[in-house]
Amino acid sequence: MSNLTMTALVEEYLTFRRKLGFTLKSEGRELRSFARYADHTGHGGGITAELAVRWAQLPATADRIYWARRLGIITRLAKHLLASDPSTEVPDAGFLGSSHRRREPHIYSAAELTELLRAAARLWPSSGLRPKTYTTLFGLLASTGLRIAEALRLTRDEVDLDAGVLTVSETKFHKSRLVPLHPTTTTALRCYAEHRDRFCPIPRASTFFLSDAGIPVKYRRVNDAIVKLRRRLGWTADDGRRLPTIHDLRHTFACRRLLGWYEEGADVNLKMPALSTYLGHVRVTDTYWYLSAIPELMARASARFEKSAGGGQ
Repeated sequence: MSNLTMTALVEEYLTFRRKLGFTLKSEGRELRSFARYADHTGHGGGITAELAVRWAQLPATADRIYWARRLGIITRLAKHLLASDPSTEVPDAGFLGSSHRRREPHIYSAAELTELLRAAARLWPSSGLRPKTYTTLFGLLASTGLRIAEALRLTRDEVDLDAGVLTVSETKFHKSRLVPLHPTTTTALRCYAEHRDRFCPIPRASTFFLSDAGIPVKYRRVNDAIVKLRRRLGWTADDGRRLPTIHDLRHTFACRRLLGWYEEGADVNLKMPALSTYLGHVRVTDTYWYLSAIPELMARASARFEKSAGGGQ
């Protein structure tokens, strides 16, 4: 049994995991919170399931998914500590329910995308770079399915307008990939680059998308713009569905691509790995999720399956 405090054990664990390449930013904060709680309450010895569950449920008003995520973090820590301390109890990660829930995405209609781009083009200041930046950024997300963070991190060198290819480096899961562009997207990016360079001939950053100040565009500013544009367009959640977000542009691209393949009569199962790679998914199962994301896709998939099953009888 270790005589170290929980804080010391957590710091050892974080050091070990980070040497393996894990950043553990949010998880690290939660683990340190757990360690402070355990030490402050005078807990002695290894982790117990009771201690883990009690800490996970401390924010009594929090969503159960948040509780489950916190418990999952301690479960991973406990599994690590068990190797050196047999008295450690490994809590059941599912004791507080599922730690993951994907909400039904909002799939932008063609009309909504047009409205969004037109509204972005009217952002203030009209004489600045901002309207062109946001219009081009939203259009890129809708036509490629890039994550917003990936698009904002793109540098000028990573946008090859001659070849019509983006190099997306160090993505969400530390992977890099090439993203071919549709010719119309390449043209839109070239027009933006020319306008940007006239507006800001001496930029203060190497990112492709710039703010009026010549610095990288911040995610918070993009999110604020989406909220403002939703209000301006009168989009509400009165029908019970959640309001569209910036990330829904990625969902829209994926779902529209799948619907297009169904309409073409293509073998979606054969094409799914390519879409998964294009989107930068680690597992192809993450891409298959889109088949159940919207009723229209589920209906197409079911109809294809029934046709296939019936044909084999």
